[in-house]
Amino acid sequence: MATRMADLIESGAFQPGQRLPSVRDTAAQEGVSVSTAMQAFRWLEDKGLAKAKPKAGYFVRKQRQRIALPLVGQTHPHSVPLVPRTRADVLDRDGRKGGIAVNFTGYCPRDSQLFDEDRLRVAVARATRVHRRTLVDYSNVAGTQALQNAVAQRALHLGCSLRGEDVVITASCMQAISLCLMAVTRPGDVVALESPTFFGFLDLLESLNLRVVEIPSHPRTGLSLPALQLALDTQPIKAVLAVPTLSNPLGAIMPLAEKKALVHLLAQYRVPLIEDVVFNDLLASDERRRAVKAFDQDGSVMVCGSFSKTIAPGIRLGWVDAGRWKDQVATLKRVQGGATNEVMEHALADLLTQSAYESQMRRLSATMKARLHEARRLVSAHFPKGTRVSDPAAGYSLWVELPVALNSMRLFEVAAGEGMSFIPGSLFSATDRYAHCLRLNFSGAWGDAEKKALSRLGQMAQTLLVAQGPSPEDVIS
Repeated sequence: MATRMADLIESGAFQPGQRLPSVRDTAAQEGVSVSTAMQAFRWLEDKGLAKAKPKAGYFVRKQRQRIALPLVGQTHPHSVPLVPRTRADVLDRDGRKGGIAVNFTGYCPRDSQLFDEDRLRVAVARATRVHRRTLVDYSNVAGTQALQNAVAQRALHLGCSLRGEDVVITASCMQAISLCLMAVTRPGDVVALESPTFFGFLDLLESLNLRVVEIPSHPRTGLSLPALQLALDTQPIKAVLAVPTLSNPLGAIMPLAEKKALVHLLAQYRVPLIEDVVFNDLLASDERRRAVKAFDQDGSVMVCGSFSKTIAPGIRLGWVDAGRWKDQVATLKRVQGGATNEVMEHALADLLTQSAYESQMRRLSATMKARLHEARRLVSAHFPKGTRVSDPAAGYSLWVELPVALNSMRLFEVAAGEGMSFIPGSLFSATDRYAHCLRLNFSGAWGDAEKKALSRLGQMAQTLLVAQGPSPEDVIS
């Protein structure tokens, strides 16, 4: 409902300043409750497409900057082995090496202003004082009860009813995902994931000797269910690994109806879903945060998360409720010597149960929303004609599709020469289909230097495109 109305606004069917249908009329027309319709209008407001006027209703925002969304090319439902690529070489230039002055490569927040460091220090100091005896003892393999229960309480905001005793605390979200993959696959098995996908997933699958089949994703609604069904019909898929809410790098959010349909689809094929919910808390409402796990009836969804993207990157703790595979995951953690630090677990439990958490999420989300809006405007103004940019509801990154003649790895090398860095699109796939794309992350410093650098990056792309000449495949929007 909300995405359809967004499409109508962006296509010009609703003009800037025009009054939108009332909440009650929309609820009646769509056959939903008034509260559900209100959530849709609030989503439009969050996206900058609509504005509420007291006692008058919702109106289309004027002077909306229209920037085309990425096309994201189709993929074919066949599995491929993962081979070593250039990810390590690129990620080495993350601001610590090579004289990089402006860094758009980050995949976790790096700006200390985004977090309440004083609150974090107090919680860690208190946990160290109260639980100092744990520093001279082995910790509980599954995790401390305090953090297990705190995670279960936070999961209520994801629409999930988890039991604290079923939660396994891990060293990170990636470790949680790794344990889940080891529980349900063997070397040589096929795993389906979104395309484009987080490059860390590709590294992980490669390390486990797994094959991958990439499922195309829409930049707004995420994983394509018809494409996934085709892959399930034609490939021996053993698991699906996905980020249905604020996917990385697109920032897509699967509609609730499609999240529910995903559970039913995978149940038909008896294929487990490993769901990463690390970004869900960055959204403003519980309705939009709702995880696929919320629709799981038989433990087929293994949900993994952490709070490194919301509380502090330095607290390297994750968690997993592995559903039917909880015993296998707990055993895998134990035999790998994966015990976590109890002091940090108690500190994190303290932070999660404080009333300030939700207000901190609202401030963080508002700060990043403003950054992404300004960054989209700069990309639109300075990058080559035909460039398309994602428009996520929240998060830290933008996915940029350049004209197809431009190779982002070439742009990466040129930018490095002027002290700038980003992640080329080829790292987000097991193929080269995103060689003309790139991901820009804005969780680091954001000031005049970064804004000038982003404008300069666009000028470099313009220069490279002119130097090599146009391609007949270029899509001009």
